[in-house]
Amino acid sequence: MVKNSYKIQQDSAVEKKEHTFYFDQRIRITIGLLLQGIALFLALAFYSHLLHGNHDQPIIESYQALGITKSGIAIGNWLGFAGAFVSYYFVHLWWGITAFLFLPCLFIVGTKMIKQKIWPRCSLYKVFMSSLFLIVWFTILLGYLHTLYPTITLLTEQVGGIGYEMGVLFKSLLGYGTLLLLAVSLIIFFVLCFNITTWSMSSYFPLGKSPPSKQNMLPQDGLLNHTNDKSDNEESIGKKKMNSSCAVVMPLAAEPLPIGNTACSKEPTIDFEIVGSDASTQLAVTAHAAIQPSRLRSENYDPTLDLSTYRYPTLDLLEQYEQSRLSVTEEELTNNKNIIVQTLHNFKINIAKIKATIGPTVTLYEIVPEAGIKVARIKSLEDDIALNLAALGIRMIAPIPGKGTIGIEVPNKHRELVPLQGMLAADKFLKGKMDLPIVLGKSIANELFMADLTRMPHLLIAGATGQGKSVGLNVLLASLIYKKHPSQLKLVLVDPKKVELSLYNKLENHFLAKLPTSEEAIITETKKVVHTLHSLCIEMDHRYELLKEAGTRNIKEYNEKFIKRTLPPQEGHRFLPYIVLVIDEFADMIMTAGKEIEVPIARLAQLARAIGIHLVLATQRPSVNVITGTIKANFPVRISYKVSSRIDSRTILDMSGAEQLVGNGDMLLAMNSDIIRLQTPFLDTAEVDRVCTYIGNQSGYPSAYLLPTYDAEDKEDASTVDPQAIDPLFVEAAKLIVLHQQGSTSLIQRKLKLGYNRSGRIIDQLEAAGIVGPFEGSKAREVLIADEACLHALLAGLNFKD
Repeated sequence: MVKNSYKIQQDSAVEKKEHTFYFDQRIRITIGLLLQGIALFLALAFYSHLLHGNHDQPIIESYQALGITKSGIAIGNWLGFAGAFVSYYFVHLWWGITAFLFLPCLFIVGTKMIKQKIWPRCSLYKVFMSSLFLIVWFTILLGYLHTLYPTITLLTEQVGGIGYEMGVLFKSLLGYGTLLLLAVSLIIFFVLCFNITTWSMSSYFPLGKSPPSKQNMLPQDGLLNHTNDKSDNEESIGKKKMNSSCAVVMPLAAEPLPIGNTACSKEPTIDFEIVGSDASTQLAVTAHAAIQPSRLRSENYDPTLDLSTYRYPTLDLLEQYEQSRLSVTEEELTNNKNIIVQTLHNFKINIAKIKATIGPTVTLYEIVPEAGIKVARIKSLEDDIALNLAALGIRMIAPIPGKGTIGIEVPNKHRELVPLQGMLAADKFLKGKMDLPIVLGKSIANELFMADLTRMPHLLIAGATGQGKSVGLNVLLASLIYKKHPSQLKLVLVDPKKVELSLYNKLENHFLAKLPTSEEAIITETKKVVHTLHSLCIEMDHRYELLKEAGTRNIKEYNEKFIKRTLPPQEGHRFLPYIVLVIDEFADMIMTAGKEIEVPIARLAQLARAIGIHLVLATQRPSVNVITGTIKANFPVRISYKVSSRIDSRTILDMSGAEQLVGNGDMLLAMNSDIIRLQTPFLDTAEVDRVCTYIGNQSGYPSAYLLPTYDAEDKEDASTVDPQAIDPLFVEAAKLIVLHQQGSTSLIQRKLKLGYNRSGRIIDQLEAAGIVGPFEGSKAREVLIADEACLHALLAGLNFKD
């Protein structure tokens, strides 16, 4: 009798899932017979072409004038006009005699379709790759030999057009080195195809020792054959009655698999299956990956394999604009320096030193006043300097932090265009180690400025209409898309205008996330925005529970554990992608929904950083009723394009200056108590469309990333419990919670084998019934019922039947 660790499979038609054709048996047989027929047809046609090809060639070349009927009568090929026509192209024009090498591959595929077990160890992948290699190898060989011996008639007739061109190419490239290349490639082919690991038998058998007997030898193909048993115990006798020989399929190992009652410290799990149906049926034992659990644990989980065919967008999808490095002439630079010095001198302020740094949009003039000059005096002359320079608006930094100088930013007369392509091609972006890198722009020193969204951790953007805010959002999204795989990043896009972010609809099955009940991935309605924000709060709560059970503090530590396979998916664990919520026209959302929007936004801003949910809010009007104190407190990093007034600048940046910007992507970044002036890269709508089309045309996930379901009606009625609308597993879940004294959604999910959404609804109903307390962030809910007796009394009061 076979041990419990062995699983006997009686059906010989059952195969592993990865080796099964997912068709009906009749369809497989039909396709297999068709492929076999085509292989036989081509074989006869090609062979007949060798005999009658010279006669048939002029007829095939002029069949359009003669007609198929007349041509077919004159054809000498055994299979008529069709055989001659196919052979003319395959043998004469294309592959020559190597066209015969297509036929074994075609026939084997057809045979495997009819009966997969006819060659149990025959891999279709190896057959295909071997055929492809031999076809190319013989084509190059015959073509090269023809270039060496052009007078040999046999080579001239059988080399084919492709072989002739390949021969000429390799002769011009390598000369006689072509033969060396062919020899080396053939040796490599045999090593890989036949799994050759040694050049002599002496490495297999030590000197002075004879090879082991046939039944004890572990051959190279991984089969350990036993032709006779070593014990007469009951188990061995049972094996003998079942079969006279046993084949144990094992990985190439140094030690043989113990059979019978042989002692073994590590007992592998092996599946038996009956092969064949006659009296001499053999018993094949297939070893599963569970044989080496330590090896499995060492292989890290790769989330990108779920979409392994995904190709990152290429940089040639973006425009490469011509750049002129003479944005500021020497004459303009000298003139501005003289005006600044003269203006200050008119007010009896002497300058000890002045230098200029030319940026893409503005030039920074750094001045060092003489000793005894108050900084406040220079700062008060900002408008006078702007008047004399006749500039659109200057910005004074008095003093520049950490430099001991006073800065005067003067707009350039001819601005430099900053294309996004060059910034994404920079090593700083390509080789950077940031988790969510975003390109923000080019600094005054003409350096690429990047930031990690996970360290911000949220971003607030403001700017008047037409000042570059929409381009900045597109640059931010393009940065993330160019850097991250769809399995690592999901985007939740809110677009009240319905036109700004519509191009990203093409990314629905790759990067976008939405509610299960939503048809469109881009959210445009205020009601759906509210539902989506609450859904993200539910996702946040669930992720915190996962982090708690995993013993980790943030999403990075959690994913590292999951990748190392230390968090079992059977317990609800999964790889967590980053989620970036982008809301355009946030002011419109606040005016429409008010607190319904602000409350979940504040919750997410306060708590969502650790679990990988990040917010990007953009608005035209940075008024105090839109950017409230709660919002500002949780958005420490802010970007301001040009705004209409000094009040708006102070609202968004807590200081003036944004009203002095010159527009078209000129912006101020408030980050880590610093104010940095940057020029946003230019990204045209057509470029965004090309990138989204490139990704959208690829195969993606079956649908967008689905967020947890949010039922507004359930939330409204959460204060009361309706026995008619309660979940059927409510009582069982209540007992479970009271028994474990742990108010956890994941506990219900694991024990009752439910989805997270249904488990979340049950936990809300338990809260409304007074069984568990309210949500407390990363902590488990407090269980308010002490024991099962108290639970029975509570349920009786609610008219529940136990």
